[in-house]
Amino acid sequence: MAEKGVAPRELTRPVKVGDVVVGGGAPVSVQSMCTTDTADAAATLAQIARLAEAGCEIIRVAIPSAAALDGFAEICASSPLPVVADIHFDHRLAIEACRRGAAALRVNPGNIGSWERVDAVIDEAGAAGIPIRIGVNAGSLDPAFAEREDLTHVEKLVGSATSFVEHFRSRGFSDIVLSAKAHGVPTTVEVNRALSRELPDVPLHIGVTEAGTARQGTVKNAAAIGALLMEGIGDTMRLSLTADPVEEVNVAWDLLSAVGLRRLRPELVSCPTCGRCQWDLMGIAAEVERRLAGVRAPITVAVMGCVVNGPGEAKGADIGLAGGRGQAMLFAGGEPIRTVAEADAVDELFSEIERRFS
Repeated sequence: MAEKGVAPRELTRPVKVGDVVVGGGAPVSVQSMCTTDTADAAATLAQIARLAEAGCEIIRVAIPSAAALDGFAEICASSPLPVVADIHFDHRLAIEACRRGAAALRVNPGNIGSWERVDAVIDEAGAAGIPIRIGVNAGSLDPAFAEREDLTHVEKLVGSATSFVEHFRSRGFSDIVLSAKAHGVPTTVEVNRALSRELPDVPLHIGVTEAGTARQGTVKNAAAIGALLMEGIGDTMRLSLTADPVEEVNVAWDLLSAVGLRRLRPELVSCPTCGRCQWDLMGIAAEVERRLAGVRAPITVAVMGCVVNGPGEAKGADIGLAGGRGQAMLFAGGEPIRTVAEADAVDELFSEIERRFS
């Protein structure tokens, strides 16, 4: 149990994935996973470059077969981000990934096979000095828990995760990050709360697996991960979406900003509009949002529907617009700067952003 006022993530053991620290109170890091064929190193590196530009800090790539290993080695050698090898079923691929430059492994002990095979992976990672993320989900439970009808799904996930961690520690291996994932919000929250209590020193990788397409997946991840982050639980995160992985990173940063943990980019504040609105609020807000995607400054920008309430309601914004009939007030910190024509409002706003915050 964390001491009063101390977030659980401050009590976990720091683990280094390349040059990124996970746990020990380090900033919650953002991960994603490549969708390219790992054997195609050029395509994978191009996607990694896009993800790094968006703010991804750790990247995972699949190694489905030995045919991907040469490409994986090339990716590790040239990637601007630490590369995690994602392995299922074949322990030999995990062993070889350690030798080809992996910054970390992700394995689900429940689908690797015998403990002898798992132990071979543990020993190779230990020799290479790289951490292992232990993964647990409905398809990779510890057999000792999987068939027990007296346990809930949450209890099976927690029991499996705990037993795997205990086994790794019995081998003298402690550079562990743990994830226990489900596709439902309540299960995800309950499992990670339990793991934070049962294994308070183990860094947690949080996320909703198989969350769905961009809209549904964003909602489910925001509900589950947002709740956990607000409770101080979670050391690193991946927001799984059936979408361009860059969108995963964008949503992750938006979520970290929303819960007050990390800011990389601007936050847009805009009102939902009402009968007092006399300008194209929705269109202008959408254009501001589009242009803010190219701004790398942790500022708050407001686009408000009327000059009556706008500057006051958005007083906490660094800069903003409040519209009227054919014109808009440009303001900062709730104080007016000048009045501009509606047609020029967005350009004027970004000119002021560049002047003040670039």
